[in-house]
Amino acid sequence: MYEQLMEAGNILTNTLLHFSNPIVMVAEEEVTNPDLIETIKTWSQFGHPILMWALLGLSIYALYLGIQARRTRMADKETRKELVGKNFNNRHHQIGSIILAFMVLGTIGGMAVTYVNNGKLFFGAHLLAGLGMTGLIAVSASLVPLMQKGNEFARLSHISLNITLVGLFLWQAVSGMEIVQKLLDNL
Repeated sequence: MYEQLMEAGNILTNTLLHFSNPIVMVAEEEVTNPDLIETIKTWSQFGHPILMWALLGLSIYALYLGIQARRTRMADKETRKELVGKNFNNRHHQIGSIILAFMVLGTIGGMAVTYVNNGKLFFGAHLLAGLGMTGLIAVSASLVPLMQKGNEFARLSHISLNITLVGLFLWQAVSGMEIVQKLLDNL
């Protein structure tokens, strides 16, 4: 588990370094190449939707792992022996941690790019649902210590919050594609 968390941390660090380098280069080349800024501003708008679609897929996978972990916990002794080896619980926890980190960063990044490109945020259902989803995933993650102690109410709350989260995520995908279509129309 430690190695997988370290690998995820390295991927996140390399991703952040990769995307921060063009920003540094823009500051240096700003005087000589103003078109570079416009190019980055234009194409940076698509990072948020791509990340969120990846997180939607990962969320559905995490849901599957969570169902399997619960199935393992509720299984009879013989079936449980077979399922424990598949490590559903740890994989669910690790994927959930990655989703939490990237959802928070993706939400902040989406708002930042919108503000940089438009000088304002567009107050509407997509923004409010995205902020609500960020709150939901934070509360859901905060229940993990209670679940590890066997608190069934925390476990059922975690499940309910995450099913709501996936439902909102699906709706966000549709409303987000409407926004992407407007961006593409303006290219």
